[in-house]
Amino acid sequence: MKTTQPSHPRNLYLFVDESGNFDFSEKGTTFFTLTCVATERPFRIYQEIDNYKYDLIENGFPLEFFHCAEDNKHIRSRMFGLIKKYLSKLRIDSLIVEKGKTPPSLQEPTAFYPRMLGYLLAYVLRDYRSDPLSKIVIITDSMPEASKRKAMEKSTKAILATMLPTGTNYTILHHAAKSHYGLQIVDYCNWNIFRKWERSDNEHYNLIESAIQSEFDIFLTGKRRYY
Repeated sequence: MKTTQPSHPRNLYLFVDESGNFDFSEKGTTFFTLTCVATERPFRIYQEIDNYKYDLIENGFPLEFFHCAEDNKHIRSRMFGLIKKYLSKLRIDSLIVEKGKTPPSLQEPTAFYPRMLGYLLAYVLRDYRSDPLSKIVIITDSMPEASKRKAMEKSTKAILATMLPTGTNYTILHHAAKSHYGLQIVDYCNWNIFRKWERSDNEHYNLIESAIQSEFDIFLTGKRRYY
């Protein structure tokens, strides 16, 4: 008698990275971006990135992990090529914040970061409501503002609990970028998007554009500036 094998559970991974700073003044960055790369296992791109990493090591480049802002132009070009090859397996969403329009009540990092992360993830997960997902794993780079990390982690969990769809089975982790190729991929994507907004630099933007589902300027209609 033939038995039906249970389907493999679908676990969605959301990797998140940010660019810009928390200086809400003329001295700070103009924009703050939060970018999410959503993907499911198996992570087929990882094997190629891993092979490339060891190719570099064997050729005299003792690279510990990929970091777009620090990698040279040759490594950056190769990494963007690998990401482009697997774009059909990735979904990219970005929340754009024009910091000068951010109300003073949100300018404290422990209020600002969790709230913006909540808006971004709520939007992304809205499109998965009809999908039979078993679990959602959210992995961010190690939390910014190390001196306030515990407060930010607590605030992030509290806000996500109110903003994510009811019944969402999720885990949120804050790991060092070196621990996941997913975080290194989203670093590359977010770096690209941030430079487009902050510096009008579109050099590599077209390579990932087809996988970008949204770039939401959250204060687009805001008229008031606070500095």
